[in-house]
Amino acid sequence: MSDAERGGAIITGAGPGVSGSVARLLAQQGHAVGLLGVDRGTVEAVADEIRAAGGTAHVALADLTDAVAARAAVAGLGERVGPVDVLHFNPSAFREKDPLELEPHELLEDVLLGVGSLLTVVQAARPFLREGSRVTVTGSMAADRPWHRAASLGVQKAGVRNLVHSIDATLRDDGIRAVSVTVRGTLSDDGPFTPARVAAAILAAVDQDGAVGDDWRTEVAYEG
Repeated sequence: MSDAERGGAIITGAGPGVSGSVARLLAQQGHAVGLLGVDRGTVEAVADEIRAAGGTAHVALADLTDAVAARAAVAGLGERVGPVDVLHFNPSAFREKDPLELEPHELLEDVLLGVGSLLTVVQAARPFLREGSRVTVTGSMAADRPWHRAASLGVQKAGVRNLVHSIDATLRDDGIRAVSVTVRGTLSDDGPFTPARVAAAILAAVDQDGAVGDDWRTEVAYEG
């Protein structure tokens, strides 16, 4: 894609870890980046890094579980950076409770953030997506091997992976594809599971070596 054709990117659940690394890599590729998060200091820090490196970053603040505010924030970023080539979804809720401690309403609260808000994000961004656009999601081995002490996280990661399959099937006829990247390891400051390396795997999944049609995979595992 030429610079003249290059669109922007929106990162939802933006922060200093994987999502921040994804944002920096996309900015290095020449995409204007829209960052959506809930904490101004955290999101602005990522934006400042991008700008200091010569990139373009815009910031919006919203709680993704507030559908009205989140839709407005995504639409506002789309208007500033669109068309949107990459829409990345990163948030999840970590609550250290096992199934005997976890209350049903707490599970639903966590699923609203880690799964349900993906619907809000995709629906709000749809007017800015075009043929060739990609929806990416940070997945986790917790979908298959949940830690019982954080029972809701496994439910979120399994649910969001499942939802990605449906999003892809809905958008594929318009040339828009979706993929979740299942990170089969624990994030760390060094080794194969640093945020930067996981982010690189997510961006590799955006292209999948040029895969199209039935060759496209809606789940890609990053084994490190």
